[in-house]
Amino acid sequence: MKSNAALQPEPAPVAACTVSRDVQNFDLLIEDMEAELGESWGDLGFSDAVAFLDQPDANALEFIAIAMDEKDESDISLIADLINLARVRKVKVLLIAQDVGPVVLHQLLNLGADGFLPYPLPEGALHEAVERLRAPEPLPPVSIAAGDISTKTASGNHDGTILAVHGLAGGVGATTFAVNLAWEIATKNKKASPRVCLLDLDFQMGSTSTYLDLPRKDIVYELLSDTSSMDNDSFQTALQLYGDKVHVLTAPADMLPLDLVGPEDITTLIENARHNFDVVVIDMPKTLVAWSETVLNAAHVYFALMELDMRSAQNALRFVRLLKSEDLPYERLRFALNRSPRFTDLQGKARVKRMAESLDIDIELLLPDGQRQVTQACDHGLPLAQSAPKNPLRKEIAKLAASLHEMITAEATTG
Repeated sequence: MKSNAALQPEPAPVAACTVSRDVQNFDLLIEDMEAELGESWGDLGFSDAVAFLDQPDANALEFIAIAMDEKDESDISLIADLINLARVRKVKVLLIAQDVGPVVLHQLLNLGADGFLPYPLPEGALHEAVERLRAPEPLPPVSIAAGDISTKTASGNHDGTILAVHGLAGGVGATTFAVNLAWEIATKNKKASPRVCLLDLDFQMGSTSTYLDLPRKDIVYELLSDTSSMDNDSFQTALQLYGDKVHVLTAPADMLPLDLVGPEDITTLIENARHNFDVVVIDMPKTLVAWSETVLNAAHVYFALMELDMRSAQNALRFVRLLKSEDLPYERLRFALNRSPRFTDLQGKARVKRMAESLDIDIELLLPDGQRQVTQACDHGLPLAQSAPKNPLRKEIAKLAASLHEMITAEATTG
């Protein structure tokens, strides 16, 4: 007679574990883990997980999914120790967070967590994250002889023109200008359209996603929080294509501190954009931060938008003084006056002249008031060319785009 014990199958090794204070608080995660792994997963508390990783049973682990909410922020040191231990044991770490502050997430991702998902989990998000975790590590670079080095860069073969847009006061229309400028350049030549990328670097109040009716992707935060591992694929994945013409990096889904990234991070981001696109339009935050100088130095043209009012004049004066005192490339600034007086408004034109003289600047671009049509276009998520092609503001931006397109084409030809 055979033993009944011999008929009992051995339990499958545990391939993954959820780690949380109480997994019942993440019921959707339980459902997704069962759908993805069947019975080959378990659940542990934070302290238990640290002990389990030191046991032989942990050798079969592929990854741990750390699920946390705002109540777990007080245990950040314990979670950090768990991530460090997992890295030593070569176990992948996936963060699943609900209402956790961006600073805490930034710290944990910097410690070496391999991915982040918001909770409640979007449909299919866990499956996609697990597929990424299971993907093989990239092969090490092959040694190349000096004579075999290609003239193409690692990320692409473009050398894009950088156009930055900075509003000198709230509500001066900087984002409207940036969005429509990017669209006009991308659609100026139907036979040979340049590749255009729009970067929204206003991490707190950025609204390019609203103006183009695009969703805010969580992967944007992942990209910005770990630029050291940014490559061409991860950069392209974070972009969204609008109208089959403009690639857009929207502001993150959550309101993040502007110092989330530093000058080196912004340099990496801009270089990836330059190497993949012919024109890169950057929508800047109104606040000056540590990496504002980085964008100014990288920009071929730095548009400073203002209005005919005292707040714009004062901010322009302070901005110019700062650049001159720090010996920064002030000559790259191109002042643009939005909602400028009409051609027949002689008194208004005189005010513009007096403002320029008092600030000792040249106001090179006069943008007419597009009035209600501009607001409607923004609310409907459409460029002016699609919603109000005869709008005076649209026509002026189109003229500028045409001149920039000619300049870029000429430089590319002579280069």
